[in-house]
Amino acid sequence: MASASERMAFRAAQELRDGDVVFVGIGLPNLACNLARATHAPGLCMIYESGAIGAIPERLPVSIGDPSLVTDSLAVVSQAEVFQCLLQGGRIEVGFLGGAQVDRWGNINTTVVGPYENPKVRLPGSGGACEIAVHARRLLLMMRMSRRAFVERCDFITSPGHRMHGKSRAELGMPGGGPARLITDLGVLAFDETGEAVLTEVYPGVTPEEVQAACGWPLKVAARLETSASPDAETLRLLRERLDPQGLHL
Repeated sequence: MASASERMAFRAAQELRDGDVVFVGIGLPNLACNLARATHAPGLCMIYESGAIGAIPERLPVSIGDPSLVTDSLAVVSQAEVFQCLLQGGRIEVGFLGGAQVDRWGNINTTVVGPYENPKVRLPGSGGACEIAVHARRLLLMMRMSRRAFVERCDFITSPGHRMHGKSRAELGMPGGGPARLITDLGVLAFDETGEAVLTEVYPGVTPEEVQAACGWPLKVAARLETSASPDAETLRLLRERLDPQGLHL
């Protein structure tokens, strides 16, 4: 039986197409990209914030500065070139993000929990997340569901979603496409024409009521709710034995 992490990695991999240029970090998004490349998307090109382009690491990297990221890479460039030429130049098709909080519009908080002036918790901050959210043509969010993380209103908006303070991305002049899918450990949310998250898929055995119980706002549910496919035995073997044999992310 697949674990929650394995389901998330498998479902995220399904969102990736052969030839996609993906701005990816460490963790489950990295595992999802490697799974896609090992199965249906061999031409996937992974871009890392640290400057590696088109790398094919021989093992899962443990950090964004892991030397394995340059293995068989097409190029290694400066961060300025990654952000200015590739990301701000509109050349990144898919970006992956997660965070401490997310709201119904796909806004993400990785800055503070509580008031900014006197926070309960100070988080790592934006890094490149804000630029990824603004410029990537398509954004995939990966987060585990809980009422603490899926909130009515983010304490701070680090990375913009579809609407912020009543204004749309178009009104704010953002060139990227914004969040396309929010992949969780219970199911998958898409975003409707207004930019609001809608539950469109649940994993086998999960009910919409369970998803709502883990969400901090009244969640829209699609009229036709799908059940996500589970990873088969070969996919699980690939994840466990070849892609993440040490269980770093699984």
